[in-house]
Amino acid sequence: MRPIGSLCATLCLVACSTLAIAATEQPGTDQTVQRAAEHVMQLHNIPGLAIALTVNGKQRFYNFGVSSRETQQLVTSDTLFEIGSISKTFTATLATYAQASGALSLADRPSKYLPSLQGSHFDKITLVNLGTHTAGGLPLQVPEEIQSPGQLMAYFKAWQPDYAPGSNRTYSNPGTGMLGMIAAKSLNLPIEKALEQRLFSELGMPNSYVKVPEGKMPLYAQGYTKEDVPARLNPGVLAAEAYGVKSSARDMLRFVEANLGFAELDATLQQALVDTRFGYFEVGAMTQALIWEQYRYPVTLNTLLTGNAPNMAYETNPVVKLTPPLPPEDAFWVNKTGSTNGFGAYAAFVPAKQTGIVLLANKNYPITSRVSLAHQILSELD
Repeated sequence: MRPIGSLCATLCLVACSTLAIAATEQPGTDQTVQRAAEHVMQLHNIPGLAIALTVNGKQRFYNFGVSSRETQQLVTSDTLFEIGSISKTFTATLATYAQASGALSLADRPSKYLPSLQGSHFDKITLVNLGTHTAGGLPLQVPEEIQSPGQLMAYFKAWQPDYAPGSNRTYSNPGTGMLGMIAAKSLNLPIEKALEQRLFSELGMPNSYVKVPEGKMPLYAQGYTKEDVPARLNPGVLAAEAYGVKSSARDMLRFVEANLGFAELDATLQQALVDTRFGYFEVGAMTQALIWEQYRYPVTLNTLLTGNAPNMAYETNPVVKLTPPLPPEDAFWVNKTGSTNGFGAYAAFVPAKQTGIVLLANKNYPITSRVSLAHQILSELD
């Protein structure tokens, strides 16, 4: 295997995999992870990949390849990766944390926190619509000409919906971004401070950031585009709220375990995690919770691939509203994908099986391969 073009890197990959096997007591699963990871890395020329598993509260880490082709630094469980839209799950948790703290209600209209939007079409939606991509046809990205908060507010004040709120799902970074802006404002904190102080610190995630500190830059992996061009995130308006978090496999597994109920947290944060998993809409076999996407378990790989297909991100899909919202249930596969130009990530967990997985790579490789890899590994645990 030569995903980074050198025999040395190949030997490092095998050595790292062997260390992971030696440190655990599940050789069958370990061999599955090693074979599957090596196959995916070969197939997509991925420089580095970190995989983290939790099984009934027991953690396992598998690290492959390098964080940079230039430096040849090995991937570790503390290597920082861009997690892309998995950042949205933290935005959702910040919103439910604000609700559990009494700072906002998900039933509120945006103008309660952003008075300049009063009377606009945007003010006819609720915060739930923002967190479920059902606002009425918001775009996938913030328009390129918008470069300031003032321009952003003017854009939303003039925005015209394509659909009635709650009738269709159109995946949107601006929608989630506005949810994050409102949640942070309700807590009287900038979004970066809100995420780091209210979530990352309390969840025991010391290696997670919106802006990577200078002292942590050596841990920050170099990303590579689909064409193998080096790339890192160039954040735009609402990046911190929608796709700007950098984290490690160790920290992200901690977040997954917190969602599974393994972590000892204060009651407010624990309630916030639970509240992100209420199901509000159905889109085919997928139940749209607050950012998290859920599937009845057991679930086939084909169902997961359909739910994570490009048309779900780039096209509008009609929804069925769940009234009342569906309370969190254990028999679900809960997942979220995340991508930036140079990174590809995936996180999933199954409460009924007390299992979860995190995949972090410094290459934007196909979501189908991420979902297939995770499904193969978690199926082996069954």
